[in-house]
Amino acid sequence: MSQMSTKAIRIEQYGGPENMKLVEVPLGEPGPGQIRIRHKAVGLNFIDVYQRSGLYALPLPLNLGMEGAGVVEAVGEGVTHLKVGDRAAYASQPPGSYCEARVMPALSVCKLPDNISFETGAAMMLKGCTVQYLLRRTLPQAGLQAGDFVLFHAAAGGVGLIACQWAKALGLQLIGTAGSDEKCALALANGASHVINYAEEDFVARVKDITGGKGVKVVYDSVGADTFIKSLDVIQPLGLAVNFGNASGKVPPFDINLLAAKGSLHATRPTVFTHLANREASQAMADELFAMVGSGQVKIQIDQQFALADAAAAHRDLEARKTTGCTILIP
Repeated sequence: MSQMSTKAIRIEQYGGPENMKLVEVPLGEPGPGQIRIRHKAVGLNFIDVYQRSGLYALPLPLNLGMEGAGVVEAVGEGVTHLKVGDRAAYASQPPGSYCEARVMPALSVCKLPDNISFETGAAMMLKGCTVQYLLRRTLPQAGLQAGDFVLFHAAAGGVGLIACQWAKALGLQLIGTAGSDEKCALALANGASHVINYAEEDFVARVKDITGGKGVKVVYDSVGADTFIKSLDVIQPLGLAVNFGNASGKVPPFDINLLAAKGSLHATRPTVFTHLANREASQAMADELFAMVGSGQVKIQIDQQFALADAAAAHRDLEARKTTGCTILIP
């Protein structure tokens, strides 16, 4: 019997998008706790850029991609929540979703409801589960109640647009930042209560103005170096600073006494994969996401679509901040 194979995007060394190559790789049978899935669509995320560049260093050669949706082709021993023919979607370690098909751990793979398309499933799993763990699990000491102000940087990106809608559904007043008037308008249209064009305005002064000087209970920041330290100036005493990405580079080292000086603040650097580390948590997070999308309270906006072979072009646009909403690759 001949060895099965699949086309996948792989890097042999860290660097720019030019290192991304479409290659033929072996495709075998799933072992215990694994499935084989054939993708209908694959999601694009900034973490893919971090892994490609080496900011998040992983063993090479490396197949890229953290989320996808498709049909289960084979199921390994011990997998009981999925069967052959199931529609499924996932955000999962290890990387490798930029491909036609793959064998992977079944732990974080969830059945995709019939009312959610493969394209939407691929676009939303990592970003949607990220919003779920931020707004529902990564909370200031006193929690969040309807009417509370939160600051969300990069509010017009894939994660940001989901967060704008989810926050509105929770009754929160989300203040979103973005780098252009067009992106600010997009965040506003998706449920942000207020928007700030940080390219033209001092977001610290504007947040204080919007909140009557009180500041926000929590800042959710995926931008990193350009925004994190400044954001400490707009957080209420005992509030929370959450850094969950590095679009402008890593947050520089800072004196922890700064948290005391700014009002006994809390700071954390979480990752979605800690929350997705077991089967029960993965399913619970996905169920809540599916319910929000299925109810129409959260709509997944897919603004860019590329062929799998053009993944490098998708990376260039993402890094140049030319994209809005979600981007998918089609095998």
